[in-house]
Amino acid sequence: MEKKEIAAFFDNCAPWWDADMVRNEAVICKILDNAGICEGANVLDVACGTGVLFPDYLRRKVASVTAIDLSPEMAKLAAAKFPEVKVLCGDVEETDFDRQFDCVMVYNAFPHFPDPARLIKTLAGLVKKGGRLSVAHGMSRHSLIAHHAGRASKVSIELIHEEALAAIFRQWFDVDVVISDDRMYQVCGIRR
Repeated sequence: MEKKEIAAFFDNCAPWWDADMVRNEAVICKILDNAGICEGANVLDVACGTGVLFPDYLRRKVASVTAIDLSPEMAKLAAAKFPEVKVLCGDVEETDFDRQFDCVMVYNAFPHFPDPARLIKTLAGLVKKGGRLSVAHGMSRHSLIAHHAGRASKVSIELIHEEALAAIFRQWFDVDVVISDDRMYQVCGIRR
């Protein structure tokens, strides 16, 4: 899986992405609560897409949102919809950020990173001591695997078992949330 293929796939999806978005507000609220998204937090949204969580962050009165997406079209749409959010187009694993963040969120995007351990190591360096990293999906692991078996199969890997992800997290984080049920998947940790 090449990153340029991933960017091209999502560039093609960008025009209709928002129209096809299905939101479960209760699940999103729980994901954001678990992730520590709260008033005054500085948030990094990794693989932000068209900014599906931006309104949620802003409603929670975070101090700032920085977002990054590999797809130029996704990043362009997100930036146009939310000028108050700093949106970058690039590869989070290769971007130099000028600071660390209170909360780093990877929402509905984790299977599109070919090396989960490398990504978590990179993100650990972007989370402040005492800050939180969250990898979350608004559907079950089983449902997500089935969803990606279709046309996204060439630009995604199988979502790893939550305990395997928690084991990767534990190199840098104290893991305090591990959820995989019929509604959602989430692993969160506090940076040591």
